[in-house]
Amino acid sequence: MGDLMHDHTFLLFAGIGAVLAFASLVGFLLKWRAGPGPHSVIDNLNSRINAWWVMVLVIGLAFLLGRWAVILLFYAVSFYALREFITLAPTRRGDYPALVAAFYLALPLQYILIGMNWYGMFAIFIPVYTFLLLPILSTLHGDATRFLERASTVQWGLMIAVFCISHVPALLTLDIPGYADRNLLLIAYLVIVVQSSDVLQYVCGKLVGKRKIAPHLSPSKTLEGFVGGLALASLLGAALYWITPFNPWQSGLIALLLNLLGFFGGLVMSAIKRDRGVKDWGHMIEGHGGMLDRLDSVCFAAPIFFNVVRYWWT
Repeated sequence: MGDLMHDHTFLLFAGIGAVLAFASLVGFLLKWRAGPGPHSVIDNLNSRINAWWVMVLVIGLAFLLGRWAVILLFYAVSFYALREFITLAPTRRGDYPALVAAFYLALPLQYILIGMNWYGMFAIFIPVYTFLLLPILSTLHGDATRFLERASTVQWGLMIAVFCISHVPALLTLDIPGYADRNLLLIAYLVIVVQSSDVLQYVCGKLVGKRKIAPHLSPSKTLEGFVGGLALASLLGAALYWITPFNPWQSGLIALLLNLLGFFGGLVMSAIKRDRGVKDWGHMIEGHGGMLDRLDSVCFAAPIFFNVVRYWWT
């Protein structure tokens, strides 16, 4: 068993399992009541619940195996997220050296630096050194066609899919007084708060939503859903203070910050999808789209959460 596990971790996952079991029961009853044949809304609900089961089990297994398993899990997450981003982006043959460097140099080195607890380097490796290296590599082919757009695309992809996401396992590197061997719970807190905000905004929007908040970027988001989901997810964050080094009001305020970042991160990523003319980043996760469709909120929340904890609690 990994040395990072803690009694609170088991209690938390037991609670998540109970919630998912209840959701599965509700989905089964709805399907049974609807009768045979396809039912798009119910079938989509059940596929989402099944996908959540898989995701929770994968994360739980990584938690059980310990620190390096968590780092490797998020390395794989970053790889697939970067691939989804680049797939939808305009690139040319001259970008091949930059893409090779992004996937097979910058990506693994970022996670190795986290594994080494080398904060000073992992914090600047991509936004400084790799940021400068990638456009240099793209010039080697001598192709100036849409160069700024192409270079910016690879830089953006690496920042979002690798640098930002890597701050999730980087939480394991923080030395928090009185919180030894419990850093996995910070990852759980971050993911639960941000993902619950997405779900609760969707539910509140379906129940009482009327006014579209960003119809040209994300037509399903409503003002009522945003306010209701933000409030409920922030209260959930406050209630989860027992798995964090925060007190209840600190946990609630941090959850509010994470939910705001997650919401606007989702809008930014939706804007990119609309620009590329697609609905989802991919089809990797049944009922959820691609990897970036699930992590768009986490991408924007994770770096800020890491630095808030690092500067105020270590």
